Amino acid sequence: MPVLGRDVTVPLVTGGEVTYAALDYAASAPALQRVWDDVAAYAPYYGSVHRGAGYLSQLSTDLFENSRRTVHEFLDCRDDDQVVFTRSTTDSLNLLAAALPAGCRVFVFETEHHASLLPWSDADVTYLDAPRTPADAVRTLERALADREPYGPALVCVTGASNVTGELWPVRELAAAAHAHGARIVLDAAQLAPHHPVSVRDLDVDWVAFSGHKLYAPFGSGVLAGRADWLQAAEPYLAGGGASRTVARRADGGVDVEWHTTAARHEAGSPNVIGVYAIASACKALTEAGFDALVARERHLIDTVRAGLAEVPEVRVLSLFGDDAPRVGVISFVVDGWNSSHFAAALSAEYGIGVRDGLFCAHPLVRTLLGSDPQDVGECGAPDAAPGERSLNAIRVSFGAGTPDEHVERFVTAVRELVSQGAQWKYRTENGRCVPDRG
Repeated sequence: MPVLGRDVTVPLVTGGEVTYAALDYAASAPALQRVWDDVAAYAPYYGSVHRGAGYLSQLSTDLFENSRRTVHEFLDCRDDDQVVFTRSTTDSLNLLAAALPAGCRVFVFETEHHASLLPWSDADVTYLDAPRTPADAVRTLERALADREPYGPALVCVTGASNVTGELWPVRELAAAAHAHGARIVLDAAQLAPHHPVSVRDLDVDWVAFSGHKLYAPFGSGVLAGRADWLQAAEPYLAGGGASRTVARRADGGVDVEWHTTAARHEAGSPNVIGVYAIASACKALTEAGFDALVARERHLIDTVRAGLAEVPEVRVLSLFGDDAPRVGVISFVVDGWNSSHFAAALSAEYGIGVRDGLFCAHPLVRTLLGSDPQDVGECGAPDAAPGERSLNAIRVSFGAGTPDEHVERFVTAVRELVSQGAQWKYRTENGRCVPDRG
């Protein structure tokens, strides 16, 4: 599945150029060529969505609503589930947080990305300790739900695949545990949906959230799909046109509003039709390619990276569930004797390899994996320690559709050479980042 940027060359600090190896898919995946082509073909016909009388408006409206049906099918939603278009996974989970019924308790593991860890501040939240096996995760949740007082509405939020370790979580078992104790569950599929099929029916989750920009559709849209009742009962996420069915002045000078009960209730404003169409295009492309083939291809890349890192004694791969746990193409590690920001900077400047360093917006999880004190200082993606100094951060390599063997092989070679020979260039800290010293 070709992606944009596969032929882009970047300069090396040591001289010359090299084809860029994009190995930071977990942050934002490159656009699929198919998605780009579909959007480019539609762009001349772009028009206002909903209520427009013109041909382009009618065409754009059909495209928008057909995209909703495509996403519904891609996620294998129940017939009465709603698909709400948002800006991102973060936006989707904040929308759901705003729709919680009164008195709802929320249960979330400390291992979550901040997008699913933080939106619940207005609810009564129970943060669960990091489990060390999938079975431990299920037992921990069952105990917490059974012990809750008072017994009332509850929501469990869990990731499908960790954005730090890539490990798959036992979503189906956690959903069964939640439902057995009268709770609902929302799946953060930001890292799962680009790599594995996500079936709302099969996993038996109540909602699923994901982002277009991680699904090879970088045009600023996301999805919240699932049960309609809590969403219909809640006040609109944003008040404005599109969410309202009728608006009328009252005799006392106020305003009466009748809100939509469909997904439009939470889609106020002019919708991002290009972003939504891009997501639908990516869903079609992944479905047509077949996840069996995509998973097999990615497993080959994962094995290549893990085998290469295992040959370097100074490298420690981070894991919650152990080496044998199934995972997607996301691997984080630390290197003895190296500041992770320094190591990532050298990969970029000397080898043309783009990875991520920091805490990956999952601070509690990375601190747990590194065995650090919760008070240790560390910034999300912007560690401030100078090269050679200890800092609380790690290195993450991630990949997926469109990643060629050469990119991961170059990465493994670069790790070996940096550990054995050291960096060829001097580096310094600038604005919180480790960068080549060009002075």
